[in-house]
Amino acid sequence: MKILIKKSLPKESVVYKTYWKFAEERQNIFFNRINNEVHWTHDKILAKHKFTNAYRASDRVSQYLIKNVIYNHSQEPKEVLFRILLFKTFNKIETWELLTSRLGSISHADYNFEDYDEILTTLMNNGVSIYSGAYIMTSGRSKFGYSKKHRNHLKLIEHMFDDGFVNKVSNSISLENLFNILKEYPTIGNFLAYQYAIDINYSEVVNFNEMDFVVPGPGAYDGIRKCFTDLGDYNEIDIIKYVTERQNIEFERYNLNFKNLWSRSLQLIDCQNLFCEVDKYARVAHPNVSGISGRSRIKQKFRPKTNKIDYWYPPKWDINQNI
Repeated sequence: MKILIKKSLPKESVVYKTYWKFAEERQNIFFNRINNEVHWTHDKILAKHKFTNAYRASDRVSQYLIKNVIYNHSQEPKEVLFRILLFKTFNKIETWELLTSRLGSISHADYNFEDYDEILTTLMNNGVSIYSGAYIMTSGRSKFGYSKKHRNHLKLIEHMFDDGFVNKVSNSISLENLFNILKEYPTIGNFLAYQYAIDINYSEVVNFNEMDFVVPGPGAYDGIRKCFTDLGDYNEIDIIKYVTERQNIEFERYNLNFKNLWSRSLQLIDCQNLFCEVDKYARVAHPNVSGISGRSRIKQKFRPKTNKIDYWYPPKWDINQNI
């Protein structure tokens, strides 16, 4: 990937160095956990608060999606896409496992709205949260008319498949094209369309380069604002491309020993996510540097999970043999 060299370069703030140090230390934690090290980090902020991995695909939910949702069942495109959309709608492992425990398997061929609705409604009535808090899902009530959000989301999935979604995805020509296909559907805005596109691209239904296209999320805008005092002739998309292209230069510049993902360098989606995470990190590390949202606290505390992850990535990345 090469980006246009612009006349006026972005001007770095004190948080810019922190961006790269955060990436290095978060990846160190990732490997320390894999290697069963007693101490994962001496960074008090990272030890206390919850942050995503440097690589999006290494996060617990992404790992579950890749291994248990995408590749552990039928590889027929319709079935793969149905499972991805259903899982990502709720983005919660527990919801998926409760559905599979009741239904036996998740299949478009056997899908029935009433069955899914009954299970999800019962969970909600019992006080169980069926959605992840990772991002907000628009209700879709204005389009589909249900008072319960999950019913509108099930109807959205039905609508997408009735609308030829499988053929559209199978015939998509780029990650950006896939993003635009997703964005055409009700309640799916820029952020969600990009996240879905990346998730679909983990599968064999499409095969696009993660370095071809990026969409900044709200947190990334905040992180970019904190890392640069002036963007120069660059916009936020340019900035993400700029730092991704310069990653090796910057790690060397700051004398950082970044351990990549078994020879896979940080991709655009990863550097976009890192801006989101450094926005949170900087609230404590650099409280006097303001972003866009004005948030000053990190809400989520780190609570280690007891079940260990056996890391496994899309086979087309050709890194699983190195783990």
